[in-house]
Amino acid sequence: MKATKAKPERSGTNETKRAKPVPVVELHGVPEFKNEAEEADWWDAHPEVVTRAFEQAYGKVPSKRRPPTRIVNIRLPVEDIARAQRIAARKGFGYQTLVKSLLHEALEREERA
Repeated sequence: MKATKAKPERSGTNETKRAKPVPVVELHGVPEFKNEAEEADWWDAHPEVVTRAFEQAYGKVPSKRRPPTRIVNIRLPVEDIARAQRIAARKGFGYQTLVKSLLHEALEREERA
């Protein structure tokens, strides 16, 4: 048996990811299935059940297409990242989401100016 090394923790991060609560929704009209293939066929034929459950759980319809995205690497001051992490944690989401949102808002504002 091989000995394995423990993976080192990522330095510089003390935050732990919190799972977002998933609303529980009762699905009515979903039959019992004999096997996974039968279930897959039924779900493929009844996408409205998933849409209805999503609307019931989250109050909105899922978008069919997300706008295209591209991965970008950008160097930011360490203190700016730390500030973004603190603000995002207070708001309950990731700091990259916050930075992306702030960038989007600034671009909108600049286009209007």
